[in-house]
Amino acid sequence: MSSLNNSWSSSPDETESSKLLRKSKESPFIPFGIAGCLAIVALGFHKLRKTKQKMSLYLIHMRVAAQGFLVGVMTLVAGKDARRHGTLGKPSKGYNNG
Repeated sequence: MSSLNNSWSSSPDETESSKLLRKSKESPFIPFGIAGCLAIVALGFHKLRKTKQKMSLYLIHMRVAAQGFLVGVMTLVAGKDARRHGTLGKPSKGYNNG
C-alpha cells in the first residue's frame, strides 16, 4: 500500500508551506475553509471578553460554529465535484428500479 501515490502524503523534503500551496492549487476551497475557521475563532475570542457565559460553554459554541462552517465548505466542494463529473442526481450503478 505504501507504494501507491497518495496526494495527501507529503514527500520528506516538502515543507508545510509548499504542501499548503500545492493543495490550494488542487482544491481552491482549502484556503477558504482555513480562513473561515480562523475568522470564526478570532471573532469568538473577540466576543469572549464581552460575554457573561462560562468559558467552557462559550468555547464549545465556538467549536460547533467552526465545525459547521467547515462541513458547509466540504458540502459545497462535494456538490461542485458532483456537477463537474456529471454524477449529481444520477442513481448509482447498483440501483434497481424494479
